[in-house]
Amino acid sequence: MLTLALILIPLLAVAAIFFGDAANARKIALIAAAANIAVAIAALSAGCSGFNLNVLSDPNINLALSVDSGISMVMLLLSVIVTLAAVFSGSCPEGREKLWFTSTLLISAGAIGAFISTDLFFFFAFHELALIPTFLMIGILGRGDRKEVAWKTTIYLAFGSIVLLAGLLMIADQLGSFDMTQLKPVESHQNEIALLLIIGFGTLVSLFPFHSWAAPAYASAPAPVSMLHAGVLKKFGLYGLIVVGYEVVPDGMAHWLPLLLVLLLCNIIWVGLVTINQKRLDLMLGNSSVMHMGYIFLAIAALVDNGSSFATQAAVLLMFAHGISIAMSFCLADRIEAKTGTLEINQLGGLAKNAPSLAFLFGLVGMASIGLPGLANFAGEIMVFFSGFEGWEPADGLGPLQITTIIAIWGVVISAVYMLRAFRNIFQGETVNRTEKVNCLSRDEKIPAILLGLILLIVGIYPQAILQFLN
Repeated sequence: MLTLALILIPLLAVAAIFFGDAANARKIALIAAAANIAVAIAALSAGCSGFNLNVLSDPNINLALSVDSGISMVMLLLSVIVTLAAVFSGSCPEGREKLWFTSTLLISAGAIGAFISTDLFFFFAFHELALIPTFLMIGILGRGDRKEVAWKTTIYLAFGSIVLLAGLLMIADQLGSFDMTQLKPVESHQNEIALLLIIGFGTLVSLFPFHSWAAPAYASAPAPVSMLHAGVLKKFGLYGLIVVGYEVVPDGMAHWLPLLLVLLLCNIIWVGLVTINQKRLDLMLGNSSVMHMGYIFLAIAALVDNGSSFATQAAVLLMFAHGISIAMSFCLADRIEAKTGTLEINQLGGLAKNAPSLAFLFGLVGMASIGLPGLANFAGEIMVFFSGFEGWEPADGLGPLQITTIIAIWGVVISAVYMLRAFRNIFQGETVNRTEKVNCLSRDEKIPAILLGLILLIVGIYPQAILQFLN
């Protein structure tokens, strides 16, 4: 029942907020988020067998939930941690407390449900549940061209979901079941199914060229939505390619490997160069998130190429590290905008003088995002690069995977350029009008960033804290 509680807690909190006093919304959301962390730890420690409820007999569809899979365990931890930080973050507009906190908890419930589902139908359905409040929050409480961005995001993700659903139904039809614990290679149409999964999951992850929705969506969304979608929900597609795509259509994935290598390089190099050109911090962070998905796709490509469990470990560790770091980045970007009134990089400067804790925390997450040793992203990225050469012999010469890996390393240089330049322009130099009277972060404003920063440090020093779940 612990696995069911992971979904029920945020849903019950949503009901309590919706029918209760708006003044208590934040308190209820915080209690629910903290309780879910406790339940997640208990579920992982207890090794519970899960929950299963037959919903439909023909076809056989079950509300089946489990945390027996190591990947599910890591994604569950990521979800509950970022949820707590997201509830703490952002400045809720007066009178919008119910929409703000119910949407945050619904996104969290959908993400958790997707990661712990062991039925293909609910695996898909929970993800779709999380998208609805995402669209509403961008369209109603977002900034900039929020309505246009909300519609563009809706169209892109709806397209990806429809393509993905077609692939999942073809899988269920051939296997005769929606049970994800019984997945095995299908006998026919592997190439077609693999292409549907790559396009479907890829669009949801912002794989090039289906990526242009992501950066504007994150830039327009309120901070909790950006944190949860970029940090957690975006990992759904990567998770799906590993636990569904590789298991069901390994030959089909191998058939499309050359295409995947080209597309992931476009994520890293092309989108990386686009990121350098951004003038707003939120758009820079959004494009940075798209860029870094290319590294995780590289680990998945290595898994398809050599079948090594090391590649799976690399992908999952970087998924976790990126989820924590990008959530922390959007959390701090929101604080910068709240204190200065802008995220235009060239309108800021000298912020470290009056807000040293903000500068330190942003510097920490900035160093993590560019792969500084000792922080979680470095451990994930270095494993990804090694996975590209797993089982490789010099006598064989450089293959497509190894050449792609070598080119992808240049993404580290690109990351360093845009992140260090942004830090210099925002925090260093002389103060300007917008920064000369800024106050430092309050205690409540520091809490989510410190929580996420400590995790980046702990996992960077001791990656086994995450990798142990995958052994």
